[in-house]
Formats: sequence, C-alpha cells, structure tokens
Amino acid sequence: MPRVAIIGGGIGGLTAANALSQAGIEVAVYEAAAELREIGAGVALHANAMRVLRGIGVEDGVRKVAGRSEWAVTRNGKTGRVISRTSRKQQATAFGLQSATVHRADLLDVLADALPPGLVTLGKRCTRVEPDGATAVARFADGSEIEADVIIGADGIHSAVRTSLFGPDDPRFTGKICYRSVIPTAAVSGSSPSADNGQWLGPHGTIVLYPLRGEELINVVCHYDDDGYRHESWITECSREEVLERYAGWHESLLRLFAAGNTWYKWALYDRDPIPRWTRGRVTLLGDAAHPMLPYLGQGACQALEDGAVLATALTAEAADPLTGLDRYERTRRPRASRVVLTARERGLSNHLASPWATMRRDLLIAMRRRLNRRDPEGRGAGWLAEYDATSPDVLAAP
Repeated sequence: MPRVAIIGGGIGGLTAANALSQAGIEVAVYEAAAELREIGAGVALHANAMRVLRGIGVEDGVRKVAGRSEWAVTRNGKTGRVISRTSRKQQATAFGLQSATVHRADLLDVLADALPPGLVTLGKRCTRVEPDGATAVARFADGSEIEADVIIGADGIHSAVRTSLFGPDDPRFTGKICYRSVIPTAAVSGSSPSADNGQWLGPHGTIVLYPLRGEELINVVCHYDDDGYRHESWITECSREEVLERYAGWHESLLRLFAAGNTWYKWALYDRDPIPRWTRGRVTLLGDAAHPMLPYLGQGACQALEDGAVLATALTAEAADPLTGLDRYERTRRPRASRVVLTARERGLSNHLASPWATMRRDLLIAMRRRLNRRDPEGRGAGWLAEYDATSPDVLAAP
C-alpha cells in the first residue's frame, strides 16, 4: 500500500484520512493551525455526504450532534408564501437516507475522534510540493519537509498545494456577498423560530436557515447582490444593523431572528471555473483545493467527502501503482465536481431573480418538477446530486 500524506486537517482532509486508514493505507495529516478547529458555522450534509459518513463508520456520531428538523421548506422571502415543502421522510424514500445539518466544529470533532491516534501533526503550514520524483515531497514554513508516495492537497480554497502545482487561480467577483451568523434559538424574541430547514428566496437575495445541535442553534447564511464589497474572507465581522438594513422589508420572522444575532460575518463571493487538471505526478487535490464552488447547492463539504471516499477506493484498487490510482481518482471525480461547480453558479442566478414574472416562472417550474418526478422532491432538478454513492466499489472510472 502507498504512503499518503494529506495537507490540510479540515473536513475533507480528515474524511480522506479516515477512509484511507480504514482501507489499510498508511496515512499522515499535516495541518497548518496549532489545533484542529473549524469556523463557527453550520454545514448541510445531503444524502450523498451521509453515505460517505456511514461508509467510514461515523454516521451515528454525526446524527447525535445534528440539528433536528422534519421539513425542508422553500419560501418567498418577503411574503413567507411556501414554494415547496419536503419532509425528511420523503428525502429518505427518494435517496435511501436522510440528510443532516451540523456545526462544522462538531463534524470535525467526530471525524478527528474516529482516527487512530498520532495521524495528525499540527503547526505544519505547507509552502510548496515537489510532485515528480520517485516520491513526492512537501515543504513547510518551519523549514521541515516530508516524503510520501502520494500527497493530497486538502488545504482549502487558497490552496498552497494547488498554487505549487498549477500557479495562482483567477477568481471572478460575482457581484454577490454573504452574511452569516449562528444564533441561539432561546435568544430570539417573540414566538419560537421554525426548526425547519428553510430557504427564503427574494429579489436579489437568498436566506438559508437550519438548526444545529438539536434545536439549540440556528445557522444563518444570507446572500445578496452587491458589487461594492469585494473582500473574500470568512472572518471579517460586520454590524447587526447592516444586516437588518439590508433585508428591510423581508419577512418579519427573519428580521426578528437577525436581531438576536450578536456576531455577524460578511464576505464577498468569488467564482472560479473548473480547473482542467487536479493531478501532477504524485500529488493531487481534494475538496475546495480542487473544486471551489459557490454555496447555492450546499455541496462544498459534500463534494469533499465524496472525494475522500473515491480516493481511498482508487488507491486501494491500484495499490501497486499509485500513479494509476490517482489517475482513476481524478477521472472519476473531476467531471462530477465540475458539473456541481457550474450548477451552483446557475442556481445562484435563479435564486436571486428580481423580476416578478421570472420569479413566478421559477416557482411554477419547481411545482411541476415536484409533481412529475419523485426523485426530485425539492423540485430543483438536483436529484442527481443526492443519489450519488461515492462508496460504491463500482464508482471508479476504468483503468
């Protein structure tokens, strides 16, 4: 079996480490931070992601810390009119298991606890990789280096591994921004907020809400068209008053919820085209390092989980020839991930419609799809996402 080094100890990197370790592959993880940690935000895990978590044996642990909701509801952001309503039971019937929503830190803890001890080394910021020798080399900011048969760049959207392989990327500003907060349910004044997994569509924007840790917390992500703010950072704070002013005129339950949020963050959304290659020599990419995408499908983490499962299958199937294993991994994953990137881009346009006529047409199409296709319970034409099984032994492209 090859020796594998993973650069990055986030959700994608630790999922890959679990899958590889359980396949009997020697693996080590190198994380830049001094501790394993995630930002204070939630993550949606659709059925395709939950299959991977089941496959590596952590589904039950994830569901214990997940939010509780019975319905996924899409509404008009101003009037509250229900556009579509799908039960968790409908999702399970359509795709074989239910989705979940969890705090990113809770998911990372579950993944880390499932690993054998000693696999993760902290405080190791990778600066470059050398992919083309008899072994691959990763060099770190502290002057150290490691060798491995395979190196996986799972170091996020601003990946040093990707830059080392292919040069800097070329992001384009979308003209859209996001606000986010995690709000204690008990802090909301008036009637208790709905525990639904909710999406609110309005002119020039989308709001996504879902519960975390049972119904203790509500994860809030608010999108809006704004070409004046261009800073791409998840950790830049903004005022609550800015958020309330931005969504003035939206449904009163949303504004009541927003008023209970003490800490808000703001970032600009940048779009990146699918890259033509993920692999060079003995080094490949995974997750946001390979396919950064807009958040409109809730598939960023899900696709990273899929990557980790397929990577383990490919390297196991080609244990004697890791280069062939990496080739099969990329040829399996890159077409699907690229399709997700482009579909997320399209969904962002659909969600932000400002014309009443265009909005009515979109909502009618959602209703028609739900009625005509049981494999599309949300009516958005994305059943192909949830039904994918990255853990299937038949998932690999032919050698």
